[in-house]
Amino acid sequence: MPHAKLLPIPFVIWLAGCGERDVVASREPSPAFTASTVTATSQQWPSVYEATGTVRARSSAIISAKWTGYVREVKVRVGDRVREGQLLVSLDTRDLDANANRAVAGREEVRGGIGEAESGVAIAKANLELAQVTFKRLNELYEKRSISNQEFDEASAKLKAAQAGFEMARAKRVQLDSKLAQADQEVRGSQVTQSYAEIQAPFTGIVTAKSVEPGNLAIPGVPLLTIEREGYRLEAAVEESKLATIQLGQLVFVTLDGINRRFDARVSEIVPAVDVASRTYTVKMDLPAVPTLRSGLFGRALFRVGARPLLAIPSAAVTERGQLQSVFVVDGDVARTRLITVGQKADHQVEVLSGLNAGEKVVSPVPQSLSDGTRIEVNRER
Repeated sequence: MPHAKLLPIPFVIWLAGCGERDVVASREPSPAFTASTVTATSQQWPSVYEATGTVRARSSAIISAKWTGYVREVKVRVGDRVREGQLLVSLDTRDLDANANRAVAGREEVRGGIGEAESGVAIAKANLELAQVTFKRLNELYEKRSISNQEFDEASAKLKAAQAGFEMARAKRVQLDSKLAQADQEVRGSQVTQSYAEIQAPFTGIVTAKSVEPGNLAIPGVPLLTIEREGYRLEAAVEESKLATIQLGQLVFVTLDGINRRFDARVSEIVPAVDVASRTYTVKMDLPAVPTLRSGLFGRALFRVGARPLLAIPSAAVTERGQLQSVFVVDGDVARTRLITVGQKADHQVEVLSGLNAGEKVVSPVPQSLSDGTRIEVNRER
């Protein structure tokens, strides 16, 4: 029978020692992550209703001409800031100047006739006084039967003619006063019309639209420029069913995606008329003074319409990979990955719709390289 080959005893002992050290080394625990944890709690969050709308200026003016004329010069461009009374557009005034000159000439003609009329009144008055004296003397003679009836009748007729002439002269003088007042009105009217040739800004604001160029024919009622007063508000369409939950002065959270701004606003006006097509009404919210605000920006308004209970955790506890959200739940001294479904976000908190129960502890914030099954040591609990 062949004998088994035996290994030297020291070699066997050396192998046994090596195996024992490998087993001990493999059983040593992996290093633990130091992390902070937070407990998922049930909270009362405001119930929010979102309405969309458009930013508009609180007041604006469409500038147009008050009379028909050709545009001589345009002083502003779109985007320019203008001050109240600043010249915007000037029109050709040659026709206006001619009308004004005619009005002034007509007034001077009337003034020239006043001297002649006053002379006529003076002459008529003198004739009247002479006729009165003559009639008085002849009347005394007639009573004494010293003159004939014909002579007395002639004196009486001359007195009546003198009285009529005096009244006519005075009426002509008064008529000239009326004509002079009318001429003054025409001169002032022509001056006012001339002032319309210089179109000025009605208030301080920004030019947002321009549809006029030099040489264009300006027609009354046709827009030339649009100016918006600085000061804006969001006009949002609110569902008819939400009317009772919104009040004047209510604080609203407004988001303007176009300029990446979020701020608080207050309800300044509620238009009571409901749009029959959309069944909505308009709510206007005053916005703070922000240089980048412009009419036409899209905005969203969040109205608080009550409160509701929900489960919330810090946003820093949520890990997002594509469309999936997960948290690390503390299981003893091990972190376990768990998929969750999130809802609204507010003030660095996120609503948990499913996947987590109240009272469970999650890691927040999540350390880098933390993975499922990693041992953790709780640094602190919030």
